[in-house]
Amino acid sequence: MNAVIMAAGTASRFVPLSEEVPKGLLEIRGEILVERQIRQLLEAGIPDITIVLGYKAEMFQYLSEKYGVQLVINDNYNIYNNASSMIRVVDRLDDTFICCSDHYFAKNVFSEKAEDSYYAALYATGQTDEYCLSLDENGWITDVRVGGKDAWYMAGHAFFNHQFSMIFRDVFVEEYRNLDTRLGYWEDIYMKHVPILPMKARKYGKDVIFEFDSLDELRRFDSGYVTDTRSSIIKEVCKMLLCREEELSQFKRISSDEGIVFSFNKGGESFIYDGRDSSIKKQ
Repeated sequence: MNAVIMAAGTASRFVPLSEEVPKGLLEIRGEILVERQIRQLLEAGIPDITIVLGYKAEMFQYLSEKYGVQLVINDNYNIYNNASSMIRVVDRLDDTFICCSDHYFAKNVFSEKAEDSYYAALYATGQTDEYCLSLDENGWITDVRVGGKDAWYMAGHAFFNHQFSMIFRDVFVEEYRNLDTRLGYWEDIYMKHVPILPMKARKYGKDVIFEFDSLDELRRFDSGYVTDTRSSIIKEVCKMLLCREEELSQFKRISSDEGIVFSFNKGGESFIYDGRDSSIKKQ
């Protein structure tokens, strides 16, 4: 068995922290996210670990020496989506866990016995924009749709068994010839070929798998980030506005082409920070 950890993306929704450090290298409850995953894989007896890097790849280099993991560079991370990371490790797929570096697993999900291929799933009550699953009576995935209501959806890690990987390899390599494939997720290719790629949903409670799409979400999980965001940019903003870090919230990226620009909320008012000249103005 082996594992692939996707860590190439910019996590643009996690502004401004992601401007300074890749999301997978954030310290959550005293542990670096990707290091926690690596340790869980090692504890489960899976030392063959490959990490696909792109954004700020140099910051991950120490992991090779510390844990003996293999590092692969995706130099198209800023052009295409995670399909461009998958193509770089497609030849390594066998009995393989597919993970994202920014997931926090409250328990070791890799130590659970796995024979059938599966995708981890959480339940959404009400409307959701996630990749929603249709399942048969035995838990096999029969269809995947983007968006749904009161449904199980893809969340967290996946496991490919050997038979699944051999089929997926050929399908993926052929599909990757298309530009639309490169711009999307590897899950999009799976969605197109569900009948020939048998996979189950492995259901988890929301107290097991966590993903943080914004600083506000992270603060609800790790209260230490309320008063100390570990962000030099936010600390600079606080000095300019003569306020505390806990007074700022709702950070949203506006642009980063020539310098980071984002909006945020303070005391019910909306502001814009422009990193090109380190200025702040009311929105």
